[in-house]
Amino acid sequence: MSISLDEAVELTRTGDVWVFRGRSVPDRAIQLTTNSPVNHVGMAVVLDDMPPLMWHAELGRSLPDLWSGTHQRGVQLHDLRDAVCVWANRYGQRAWLRQLDPAADVEMEKAVLRTVARLDGTPFPSTAKLAWRWLRGRVPAVRVPALRGRVPAVRLPGLPGLRGLDGNRPEAPAPDRAGAAAGPARAGAAAARERAGAAARDRALETAYCAEVVAVTYEAMGLLPAGRRPNWYDPGRFWSGDDLGLAHGARLGAEIEVRIPPR
Repeated sequence: MSISLDEAVELTRTGDVWVFRGRSVPDRAIQLTTNSPVNHVGMAVVLDDMPPLMWHAELGRSLPDLWSGTHQRGVQLHDLRDAVCVWANRYGQRAWLRQLDPAADVEMEKAVLRTVARLDGTPFPSTAKLAWRWLRGRVPAVRVPALRGRVPAVRLPGLPGLRGLDGNRPEAPAPDRAGAAAGPARAGAAAARERAGAAARDRALETAYCAEVVAVTYEAMGLLPAGRRPNWYDPGRFWSGDDLGLAHGARLGAEIEVRIPPR
C-alpha cells in the first residue's frame, strides 16, 4: 500500500511514527550498527490548527527548528512535510508511515509538549558514540535491591521541563498526620520518584539520536514502560518486524509507503 505525501500529511496524527531507509554509506552504517532495516525514525506532532510537525533528531540543520526558531543540529521540531521532503530528496530516503491506534489523547499531547521543552536542541551523537550507546543498551542493567523501610516524600527540584501547562511544578502529596492517607502518600511519593527518574534520564541524554527521542516521548505519553534505558531503542524497534509492547492496548499499524514528489 502506498499513498502520496499530501495524503500522508493529511492522515497523520500525534504519535504516528515515520520511518526512513536510505542506501548511502552512512545510512548503511546506521542500519548495520543498530541491526535494523531502517536508519531513521521520527514522530508526528499534530496540534490544533498548527501544520503537522516532525519531532526527531538529525545531524543536518537545513530546516528551522520551530521550537527554538533557529537552525540547529540534534533534536528538532520541523514542519513535517518539509522534513520528509528533505529526507527523501536531499538524503535519498524512502519513507513509511505507521499510525498509532488508538489516537493520542489530550494528556498525551501535553506530555509531548513537555518532552519537546526538555529535549529540543540536544546534540546528535557521533557515529562511534552511536554504536557504543547501542551496544551498551543491550547489556543487561545491574539492578540494586531496593532498601526496605520508610521512604520520605519527594519534592521535585526546579526542573523547567516538568512544569505543568499552568506553570506550577508537580509535587508529592503531603502524608496525612493521622496516618489514614499513608497508602496514597506512598503512592504519591512513588509517582514523584518516577517523574524525577524520568527527568534524570533526560538530563543524562547529553546527546540523543532519533530512536531515543521517540522512545523517551512515548514513555512520557505512557505508551512505553518507565525505567528502560533510552539507548535500548534503535530505529528498527519502530519497524513492524519488532514488537515495542505498547501499553494500554495501543499498537502501531502496518507501514504505509509514502510517495514523495520530486523536488
